[in-house]
Amino acid sequence: MPLALRDLQKAFAAHLAGDEQSALAAEIRPAAARLGIHRHHVLDSLASALAATFPTVQAVVGADFFRGLARAFIGRSLPLQPVLAEYGADFPAFIAGQESDHGLPYLADVARLDWALNLAFHASTSDRLMAADLAALPADRLPVLRLALAPGAALVGSSYPLDRIWEASQPGAAADPVDLTSGGVHLLVLRRPDDAAFVTLSAGEAAFAGGIAEGLSLEEAAGRGDSGFDLSAAFARLLGLGAFAALQ
Repeated sequence: MPLALRDLQKAFAAHLAGDEQSALAAEIRPAAARLGIHRHHVLDSLASALAATFPTVQAVVGADFFRGLARAFIGRSLPLQPVLAEYGADFPAFIAGQESDHGLPYLADVARLDWALNLAFHASTSDRLMAADLAALPADRLPVLRLALAPGAALVGSSYPLDRIWEASQPGAAADPVDLTSGGVHLLVLRRPDDAAFVTLSAGEAAFAGGIAEGLSLEEAAGRGDSGFDLSAAFARLLGLGAFAALQ
């Protein structure tokens, strides 16, 4: 009996993901060769899309190993939307679960940074808070002011020197080894006029920015910093970086 449309669609998706035992194999056996070509094209296209979104991960593990990771991920998580730049949100978590295969405890953090840079690159460049926007506000309102991070801005923390790993993985970078025991880092990913980038934050700045992201007031977020935290300096730096969304 022919498969119902819903079951046929599910079987088709499973077959594209690599399920050789799917119901589709028996349903359209005469067209198996052509379907295999189509499946290969789909898998190759999705793997290439993941490589474009996670270039640092691929640089760290190499193209061949990355393609194996990508295909294993695709088999578990096909795209749910037509925009391939939005595909891969679960890839960092998948990589974390594959540590026994790749043996790199920092690789999932590298993937998180790649994903944050991808989201920032596709975010709007407008609606940033400027110093002039604060000039008209009463001074007593500033401590209770609640801001939001700018579109595309994200905090990425790691117990490894993620910034150095990223830099060493860029094309043309010097082949100097990265000391993985040199300590962790707090990064703020931001949308730039022509691209996306990240800056390194102190622990206090990262805690403050994290509080802002959670919806705390400036005064409350400042309380997240350490005993030497300088609210004025941190706020001025983040404001100059365009890290805050415009006032609503």
